Amino acid sequence: MAGNDIVVLGRLGDPYGIRGWLRLHPYGDDPLSWAEMPVWWLGVEGGPWREVALKGLKPHGDGVVVLLEGVSDRTAAEVLKGTLVGAPRSCLPVTGADEFYWADLIGLSVVNAEGETLGQVGGLIETGANAVMRVVSVDETERLLPFVASVVLTVDKAAGKILVAWGSDW
Repeated sequence: MAGNDIVVLGRLGDPYGIRGWLRLHPYGDDPLSWAEMPVWWLGVEGGPWREVALKGLKPHGDGVVVLLEGVSDRTAAEVLKGTLVGAPRSCLPVTGADEFYWADLIGLSVVNAEGETLGQVGGLIETGANAVMRVVSVDETERLLPFVASVVLTVDKAAGKILVAWGSDW
């Protein structure tokens, strides 16, 4: 499947235990609902994606661990560390009015309330408290803006623009 058909949902982390389980770093809410997807897609940025069946998904501590088909021990799990987890857009639920898939935000122009363009969304970072937008300007200046209602005023995907309450000199 082509990479542009896939929405990246998270990343596989360190192995957990000796039986092939891996920690999962989700890029959004409710990763436990991913158990309902018939298959997961694994890949790397810009590379090919492949289908893998999910054998197990459970909360562990303050995170989530997963067991994938064909991953039976720690050595096999270590090979997958850093691999992206995704799903075809057609398999994902439609987002609500104020909900967004991260993939839909990347590349949007970020403009502040004064009309100054701060740059484009280059990526998002999950901090635990909230997501943070990585905004990169034309001169490659990078700003980290919290993705919270007090900062992100509107997201207009159709216009390709995010309006923020953030000064250009911050």
